[in-house]
Amino acid sequence: MPAPDGLLVVDKPAGWTSHDVVARARRLCATRKVGHAGTLDPMATGVLVLGVGKATRFLTFLVGCDKEYAATIRLGQTTLTDDAEGEITSAPSARDISESAVREAISTLTGDILQVPSAVSAIKVKGERSYVRARAGEEVDLPARPVAVSRFDLLAVREASVDGIPVLDLDVEVAVSSGTYVRALARDLGAALGCGGHLTALRRTRVGGIGLDRATPLEELERIEDPAAMPVTPLADAARSTFPVRELTEEEARALSYGQRVASQEQGRTHVAAFAPDGTLVAMLDETRATARPHVVFAPASS
Repeated sequence: MPAPDGLLVVDKPAGWTSHDVVARARRLCATRKVGHAGTLDPMATGVLVLGVGKATRFLTFLVGCDKEYAATIRLGQTTLTDDAEGEITSAPSARDISESAVREAISTLTGDILQVPSAVSAIKVKGERSYVRARAGEEVDLPARPVAVSRFDLLAVREASVDGIPVLDLDVEVAVSSGTYVRALARDLGAALGCGGHLTALRRTRVGGIGLDRATPLEELERIEDPAAMPVTPLADAARSTFPVRELTEEEARALSYGQRVASQEQGRTHVAAFAPDGTLVAMLDETRATARPHVVFAPASS
């Protein structure tokens, strides 16, 4: 018997691609219907949200959620990929960079900013992934895009030496909007200080309302022999913990089950989880207008 429909939150190990984890989860859950709500780089660890069964239709709403990370930034070196997986391209050193200067530079990268994505990213340039072009030695010119860095906290500063070159390792925590590259924050922090910078460690601690406390290490999942016993969060529970909630009347629930619209309760919300009186997740609603439109119906009348 396959795993039940819902969200499987994995604490991704380092060295695995997100696709590797999805492939393994398909075997563990005994179903091909598994997807993810946003990738993590192979070097990164932490929260990787997977949708199982009908919950794959829910993932699109999680992709746009804000995210939190714990990271280590090394000042004094730049790399091709803006992280530790790429070859070092320069080593200006971080000699004489003070903590006060670091904090001042961090403040310029906090709030609503324009960010140029890392050249080694999955963004397509003329039909081809940017990272393919960058790793082939091409110059990749990606346009800046607006992102929000709501929190950029400096937790610790450690002096070190790499091949005789002074560097500074910064332990930080950031909360960012969807589409923000933490690698690019490391790169831009180093650029602002004139010493170069890149990411040496990254751990995602939250996606929307889903934190590490709900994540299971992959090695623990591997020990579960029965797919039906996988620690899947029911879709209704995941929706309640992540999005604004609307409690429907029986009449509203019935209308939405047929794909019809209902009157909006609070105009302006783009993603609202709508529940029937019995607690069933009926639909995700768009309430930006006078009538609420279902993005997707999870409890259609025919079921």
